[in-house]
Order: sequence, then structure tokens, then C-alpha cells
Amino acid sequence: MKALVLKAYGELVYEEVPSPDYGPEDLLVRVKACAICGSDVHGFDGSTGRRIPPLVMGHEASGIVAAAGAVVTGFQVGDRITFDSTIYCGRCYFCRQGRINLCDNRRVLGVSCAEYRQNGAFAEYVAIPQHIAYQLPEAITFEQAAMVEPVSIALHALHRSPVGVNNTAVVVGSGMIGLLLIQLLKVAGCGNVVAVDLDPRKLELARRLGASHTFQADRPDLAAAIQNLTAGRGADIAFEAVGISAAVKTAIASLRKGGTLTLVGNLAPQIDFALQQVVTREISVNGSCASGGEYPACLELIARGALDVDALISQVAPLSEGAVWFKRLYDGEPGLMKVILQP
Repeated sequence: MKALVLKAYGELVYEEVPSPDYGPEDLLVRVKACAICGSDVHGFDGSTGRRIPPLVMGHEASGIVAAAGAVVTGFQVGDRITFDSTIYCGRCYFCRQGRINLCDNRRVLGVSCAEYRQNGAFAEYVAIPQHIAYQLPEAITFEQAAMVEPVSIALHALHRSPVGVNNTAVVVGSGMIGLLLIQLLKVAGCGNVVAVDLDPRKLELARRLGASHTFQADRPDLAAAIQNLTAGRGADIAFEAVGISAAVKTAIASLRKGGTLTLVGNLAPQIDFALQQVVTREISVNGSCASGGEYPACLELIARGALDVDALISQVAPLSEGAVWFKRLYDGEPGLMKVILQP
């Protein structure tokens, strides 16, 4: 089969590779669409340490069941499916608690690190365990289904937060996850949803997707501007969707006393943290990692049009052109959001 292989950092080659083996509980999936995730772009240069070459990356995908293992139930050849990026064991303490994203034996498709290598879906075929697969509603295209993984990350972050009707919510970072959070917060009934970013183009899209107010992240009076929306108190909840010190600082400053911050961004391994502000104002802080079973809800939201994922898809291109699109994303081409590759 053909696959897009990370041969060395900064080098992607479209080439022939062996088709994946699949076991009795696995599905062999003919990939129809696979989106380039920001983590793939960062892994492209080795900065994450979780994309050690050689590797087939890709974990935001959908396709058709091409073959099923001997003991597979609930799926058959020809089914349209998507699948979780996380391969969880289902047996460890955390899986038994329903916290599959914290599985002790967790693997992620398209990731190779010191502990494991798991080839992903930038290929004609990928093998997955049946328990991470989900049937696609008829109303959802393969391209939309390739967006379910980032939607699930945003919905998981929402579930980690005490969202109330008519709350004021601040989302710092209007990238993919931030823009999905904005839409979900409106669906959840928030009154004011404030988007914060440095890029005016992203803020314009945030407003189109439901943000009631948008602010430049470098605005000197940003905290005061948010307080003016809330009778001088500050926001009820805030989401940080970047993962750097400055963005976390902005999110904390936007909150009222007793507010809640949920950290979703994961760019920097360590940050400066406004400890005294959090302690003296009793800010609650949540971490949010990946997703934990939100796929069915995400599929339903997309199918009934409650979320607009099409607005976030910048380009659909052949997998053979993947190296070019990786380079354009890596170079930070203005206005380029989600690129979906088709084998």
C-alpha cells in the first residue's frame, strides 16, 4: 500500500510500505480521509519527541471497513466508520473507572516514542481494535468524520468544566480546539463567549462561529475589557487552548473570584504560573487530556448541524501531496487551518 512516511525529521516521503497486519479483534480500515493535526506538524520537526522516525503519522481519520477479524462483532465489511485516536486497554484501573484517556497502557495512533510505535492513518489502510471504532451517521461525510477527534477534545474539556446557562466564558486561543470550544459553549447555553487571540483573521472566524466578543491578546486593558462585560467581576470560566505562559496568564486574569480555568493547550512542557492569583482568588484549575468517550455525542452534534466543522477545513488534497501541505502548515501560512488528506 501507499503511505506518507516520516523518514527523518523534516522529511516526508510518499512510498510503498507493507499493509498492516490485523488480529482477531481488529478492523482493517481503508482510509478515506485523514486530517493533519497540529501535533503532527510539531512532531514533523522532532520537537515533541513523540514522532520518532520512521513512522506513518495521522490519527484524525475515517474510512470503510475493508476486513474484520475473526471475533469482531458489530462491524462488517463496507461499514463507514471513524475511530478514536487513543487505543486503550479496557482493563486497567482507569479504564474500569471510565477514564479511558488516562489508560495505563494507552497508545496513540501515529505516535512513536520510547515506549511504543503505533503507525497511523496517513496511508491507504490502517488496522485498529474494534473497540475504538464508531459507525458514521449517513449525514456525515468522511471529511467531516475526520474532524471528530478534535471535536471530542473540545467536548471533553467542556465536560471537565462547570458550564452554566448564561455564563460568561473566555477562550484564549482561536486555533482548531479554541474555535470548536466556542461553538460548544454556545450550544451549552453560555451567554457571552469571549475569544482571545493575536491573529485578527482567527478572531473574525471566531465571531462567525459564535463568539459574542473578540479581543486581541496583546490589548493592554484586556482584563478590564472582560470585566466590563460582567459587571466588574470577570468571566465564570476560561479555557486556555494554546499551552504557553502568556496565554495561561491571560486566562487567569480574565476570571472572576471563584472562577474555573481549564487547561487544554499542551505546547510548552512547563510554564510560569500565577500561583498567588489562583490561591487568593480561589480559582479552580482543571487539566483536560484528549477525550474520554465523547465520540458518539460529537457525531450526533455534527450530524444535526449543531457544529460547523466545514468552516474549519481549509483544503482537501491527495495523500501524495501531503509533504507539500505539511510544509505549508509548518511555515504557518496565514489563513490555513485544517488540511485533510485523501489516500
